[in-house]
Amino acid sequence: MNCSWGTELWDQFDNLEKYTQWGIEFVERYTKFVKERSEIELSYAKQIRYRKYCKYSPSYSTEFSFLPAGTANVPKSLKAERHFHDGRRAQQHIENSWKQLESSKRRFERDCKEADRAQHYFDKMDADINVTKADVEKAKQQAQMRHQIADDSKNEYLSYLQKFNKDQHEHYYTLIPHIFQRIQEMEERRIERIGESMRCYSEVERKVLPIVSKCLDGMTKAAESIEPKMDTKQVVETFKSGFEPPGDVDFEDYSVSMKRAVSESSFLNARGESRRRSRSKLWPLIKRNKGTGQEDYSHLPPEQRRKKLQAKLNDVSKDIQKEMDQRDALTKMKEVYIKNPHMGDPNSVDPRLEEVQQSIEKLQLDAHKYEGWLTDVERKLLEKGSTQRRQSAHFDSQGNTPNSCAQNRESPDGSYTEDPSTETVQFKSRSTEFDDEFDDEDPLPTIGTCKALYPFEGQNEGTIPLAEGEMLYVIEEDKGDGWTRVRRNEDEEGYVPTSYIKLCFDANSKGAMTYI
Repeated sequence: MNCSWGTELWDQFDNLEKYTQWGIEFVERYTKFVKERSEIELSYAKQIRYRKYCKYSPSYSTEFSFLPAGTANVPKSLKAERHFHDGRRAQQHIENSWKQLESSKRRFERDCKEADRAQHYFDKMDADINVTKADVEKAKQQAQMRHQIADDSKNEYLSYLQKFNKDQHEHYYTLIPHIFQRIQEMEERRIERIGESMRCYSEVERKVLPIVSKCLDGMTKAAESIEPKMDTKQVVETFKSGFEPPGDVDFEDYSVSMKRAVSESSFLNARGESRRRSRSKLWPLIKRNKGTGQEDYSHLPPEQRRKKLQAKLNDVSKDIQKEMDQRDALTKMKEVYIKNPHMGDPNSVDPRLEEVQQSIEKLQLDAHKYEGWLTDVERKLLEKGSTQRRQSAHFDSQGNTPNSCAQNRESPDGSYTEDPSTETVQFKSRSTEFDDEFDDEDPLPTIGTCKALYPFEGQNEGTIPLAEGEMLYVIEEDKGDGWTRVRRNEDEEGYVPTSYIKLCFDANSKGAMTYI
C-alpha cells in the first residue's frame, strides 16, 4: 500500500513538523556522537603512539590518570604529601635548634669580650695612683659583673650545644630514616596498584571487545532491516485523521448593488451565523480541549477513532478467549472431582465458575458495544467518501460557474452550507446532518456567574432574554465585541450584552471579581 503524506496527512502539519524536527535532531545527535567518538579515538591513538617511545618512570605512572584506579590513588598521594610535611617539620626543628646554638654562641663571645675589657679597665685603674679608691672599687665590681655574665652565657651555650647535638643525632639517625621509609613503601604500593589497574584495564578491554563486536553485528542487522516505506506508512497510521481536505472557495459576486442596513439584528444574526460556520468548517483543523478521553473515543478524528475501537475490540476478544479457556479448565477440574471425590469437592469449583461466567458475559457486552461503535464509524467513513465523490461529480457537471458555486458551497469538513442570500432546504438539512456528526462537542465549562442588572428581551438569534436580578452561568468571556456568552439551566445558552450584567468569576479561573 503506497501512502502519500500530501494526501493522507493534509491536516497534520504540526505533527509532521514535530516528526521531521525530531528526525533532524536525531541526525544532529548522531553526528555529534560520531564526531566526539572519533575525536576521542584519535586523541587516544596519538597519546599511545607518543608514549610507546617513553621510558618507564614514576611520573609516567602518575600521568596514567585516565584509568579508573587512578582515582583511588588520590588519598594515597595525600598521605605521601603528609609524610613529606612530617619531614619538613623535622628539618625545620633542627634548623631552629642550630639557630639557637649560633645565637647563644655569639652572645657568649660578646660577653667574654665585654668581660675582658672590664678586666683591663680595672687593672688600669688599680695601677694608677692618682685614682681614688672609690673609682677603683667601682671598676672592680664592673669587671666581676661582666665575668659573671660571661659565665652564664658560657653555660647557656653549652646547654644549647648539647641540645643541638642530640637533636641532630635524632634527626639524621631516627626521624628522617623513618619518614623516608614510609614514603618509599607508599610509593612502591602506589606503583604496584597502578600496574594492577593497567592490567585490569587491559583485561576489561579484552572482555569488552567481543561485546562491542556483537553490538556492531546487531547494528548491522538493524540497519539491514530498515524499511523506509514501512516507516512512512507507520507515520500515516499514527497521524491520519480520516477527514477530507476542504473544498474550493467559491466566488462571491459583490458587483450587484445591495442595500445593507446595519442594525443590532443583522449584527447578531451575522455573528451567530459566522460562529456556527467557522465551527462547522474549521473543526477538523482546530484541536479542541475535550478534557479526558471518552469511552467511545468520539473525541478523536474518525480514522483514529476507528483504529482505537478496533484495538479495544481486539483486546476484549483476547480477554474473552482467556476467560473461556479458564472456564473450560474449571469445568474439566469439576468433572475430575466428580469422578474422583478424594481429589477435591466438586462444589468448591462452582463459585469460581460463576465468577468467570459473569466476567465472560460482561466482556461480551463490552465487545458488542465496541462492535456497534466500530460499525457506526466505518459506515460514516464510507458514507463520507461516497458523498465526497458525489459532490465532486456534481460540481464538475455544473461547469464550475459562479452561481452554482454560490449555491453549492462546500465546507472543509465535507458538509454543505447555504448561501446567505438564498435558502435551500436540501442543502440546509445536509449541513445540519454533518454538523450533528462532527460538532457533537461537550458543553463549555462554567467559568463564573453573573447577575442581570437590567432586563433584556433577547429577541434576536443567538441571544437569550434576561430578567433583572436573574443569576446565570458564564461560559465565555467578552471577546471585545460587547457580548458575553451565558447558560441557563444547563440547556439554554446564548449571548447577552456585557454592560447589562455584573460578572463574578470563579477563584480558580480568574482569582478576582470583575464588575462591568
